[in-house]
Amino acid sequence: MAGIAGGFSAGGGDKTQVISGEAEARPVSQCQAVASLPNEGTVRLAVGEPLTREQVRISFIGHSTYLVETPEGITIATDYNGYIGGNAAPTVATMNKAHSSHFTLQPDPAIENVLPGWNPNGGPIDHDVVIGDTYIRNVTTDIRSGFGGREPDANSIFIFEVAGLCIGHLGHLHHELEDRHIAEIGRLDVVMVPIDGGLTIGHEKMSEIVKRLRASVILPMHRRGTSINAFLDLFGSDFAHEFRSEDTLTVTLRNLPKQPTIIILNGV
Repeated sequence: MAGIAGGFSAGGGDKTQVISGEAEARPVSQCQAVASLPNEGTVRLAVGEPLTREQVRISFIGHSTYLVETPEGITIATDYNGYIGGNAAPTVATMNKAHSSHFTLQPDPAIENVLPGWNPNGGPIDHDVVIGDTYIRNVTTDIRSGFGGREPDANSIFIFEVAGLCIGHLGHLHHELEDRHIAEIGRLDVVMVPIDGGLTIGHEKMSEIVKRLRASVILPMHRRGTSINAFLDLFGSDFAHEFRSEDTLTVTLRNLPKQPTIIILNGV
């Protein structure tokens, strides 16, 4: 187990590089260039129905937690706070620092890889982790601190690269993204976006970020009682939106909508 100070650890043995410089050279991002992966055959997941090698399943758990299931059966819980519904412990848990509802200091010991979005030792944290069929990396952003200040690099936008897809989770984003953030993120096919309207960023600025990222699928989260329509109304005819009765979405690189689509899963 490769350790991280502050009570967190990240497992995976020689398959993982958690902090830049601790292990072999970092993997190459496929989401900063157009790429595709082999898509033949099927693998049966421990959770849910079988997925082909093209498919990724994304389920809304609650608040800012989505469960991402990959063709090889890797499960990733985003902004994990200890709650994962009726699901087994995920293979990977990503967390963010801004509020206790986005992390836990006592993650389930069965989780093999715990990836905090901040560095307990100070400074930015740099995750470059290959786990099974998934490459996980992060782009750090700041969070608000007392008296109108900022705490640098205390939130991470996590990017999951799997089955040719580029899946991003904005975490508890507190400020607009700069050009350097956009460049580091690269292409996103799916993006998970907080729409609370103020605890993170106001709806108008968040909609501008979404428009700039131009992902094919936008998955709202972190609603906190605000109106979904208040967010949707900020998008013109270039964006579609769908309300789903299911809390799960299965995506492939081939079935991404041609028009950017905001999909509101059941429970959001």
